Amino acid sequence: MSAAMYILSTLGGFVLSSVLLLKCPSLLHSKKKQSFRSRHISHRGGAGENLENTMTAFRHAVQLGTEMLELDCHLTKDEQVVVSHDSNLKRTTGVNVDIANLAFAELPPYHCTLHVSFKKDCFCVGGEDRKIPLLREVFETFPGTPINIDIKVNNDILIQKVSDLVQEFNRQDITVWGNASDHIVKKCYSANPRIPILFSKQRVLLLIGLFYSGLLPFYPLREQFLEIPMPSINLKLRDPSKISRTQRFMIWLTDTLLMRKSLFEHLKARGIQVYIWVLNDEEDFERAFDLGATGVMTDYPVQLKEFLEHYPCKEQ
Repeated sequence: MSAAMYILSTLGGFVLSSVLLLKCPSLLHSKKKQSFRSRHISHRGGAGENLENTMTAFRHAVQLGTEMLELDCHLTKDEQVVVSHDSNLKRTTGVNVDIANLAFAELPPYHCTLHVSFKKDCFCVGGEDRKIPLLREVFETFPGTPINIDIKVNNDILIQKVSDLVQEFNRQDITVWGNASDHIVKKCYSANPRIPILFSKQRVLLLIGLFYSGLLPFYPLREQFLEIPMPSINLKLRDPSKISRTQRFMIWLTDTLLMRKSLFEHLKARGIQVYIWVLNDEEDFERAFDLGATGVMTDYPVQLKEFLEHYPCKEQ
């Protein structure tokens, strides 16, 4: 056999194997065990309907029937794990101070009105609850609700304390944690490998490279949740006159590379759930689920609930 024929036959075998395993990954990989499935995910508890990351927001979402709460954690000066997106409180409270420099009892209340980050020119007006809560309080109040935790800073004590709380409330099967930083995700996994982890940004890039090279079906994955943005929503969040042609092209390219139905279907077949964030329009909800996303993260839990009541529930 000539060298050219050998190369062609080898390449052909690789392509056929890759295509087969992309569609039937169970031939090589055991499907990951799933303790819960979430279609409806409330971002920061539903930041468009109540002040973000407050107990009122979480209660509203859970009473509505959300299947997962998404929240963010930081550590106070007296080592209390609190639920807050920002490390500095200027945006949310008007006080220019880091959470790490205050004791829990010293934390100021939220503003009465907060901007909704993923909805252009929209603000949420809150009620009486403007308190930054403890993660312990959230766990105590919603013992059976799956919770998605973003570890916001690279802090070993924070990671260990979150792990300890998850174990104390026996939530290993209904909690997922991580961060965009691969370094933080690795620390989370090391601290408690029983808690499912998210793909970090670095691992998402690796995932995309493996997918387009045909190597993904052969590659083992420890993560159980892919949580990615829908890049096209950037066109809705920014002033069109301020988006250059280059920026539009990059948004289109990123969206085209990430939003792939065949990728999502392969991951789901391996027991990995796919969440798209943060979507606040019905057309984006529909696109995400049509592409095969397992769930959608939103600032408007009521709107997503109403959409799901009419959207056909397909087997994921």
